[in-house]
Amino acid sequence: MPNSKQSEQMRKGAGFIAALDQSGGSTPKALRLYGIEESAYASESEMYDLIHSMRSRIIKSPGFTGNKVIGAILFEQTMDRAIDGIPTATYLWEKRGVVPFLKIDKGLEAEANGVQLMKPIPGLVALLARAAEAGIFGTKARSVINAANALGIEMIVAQQFALGAEVTAAGLMPILEPEVTISIVDKAAAEDLLLAAILRHLDALPAGQQVMLKLTLPTKANLYQPLVDHPGVMKVVALSGGYSRDEANQILAQNKGVIASFSRALSEGLSADQTEADFDATLAHAISSIHAASVAG
Repeated sequence: MPNSKQSEQMRKGAGFIAALDQSGGSTPKALRLYGIEESAYASESEMYDLIHSMRSRIIKSPGFTGNKVIGAILFEQTMDRAIDGIPTATYLWEKRGVVPFLKIDKGLEAEANGVQLMKPIPGLVALLARAAEAGIFGTKARSVINAANALGIEMIVAQQFALGAEVTAAGLMPILEPEVTISIVDKAAAEDLLLAAILRHLDALPAGQQVMLKLTLPTKANLYQPLVDHPGVMKVVALSGGYSRDEANQILAQNKGVIASFSRALSEGLSADQTEADFDATLAHAISSIHAASVAG
């Protein structure tokens, strides 16, 4: 079962979760934003070495500790690698006091009924067992809502909870991430439908069972308060979804009990050619601002 000290850290939530889980197609973009062009690597292996180096630099930075960063979501190849000879998940918890999570989804299906469901996850049982063995606390899996389509949203929530049940059975804590695209015209309506669907599925959970939820910052402040208060929810976290860090922090601060789980908004301003002092100062500022927004409620 999930580590009790780590569970306590998640419940208290005096901080935020860093999303360090770009994978596959999103890795070149993450490296580009970090100042490393595709011409700098000749293979997928070299690309993943570079992204691991970037993530290691973030994790080892003085400001990246459990005082403000209570958890971090890793990509499978990050879990399988080491920092200073120590497996990444072990390093995060034992050296930084940060609870490790693993991204487990394998990308999205083509859009249907206004949503993109998750693709099948081959070898899921083995992956979850390997994650538990590596000291991973929980998992994260993402799907996407592009329209206020009641049928599509019900399908996406049902799929998320079904996967969550498999993760729970493996002794890990699932983060369910049905992301609402921030640019859609009917975002607020989609969020109302999403809230209702999630509540139905939460109410059907076995007594004592919990999930975590990772949701797009809502149009309506405190829309997700019923989820924050629900006994079936360990924590509600928010994705930045394309908002700048300042915008995301501003919206997040208006949502009581919701904490950040930012990716691009966390690494905004970081560059491969920065001195260690500049890198650490830039990251420390980002961490402090996201932490402040996360605990504002």
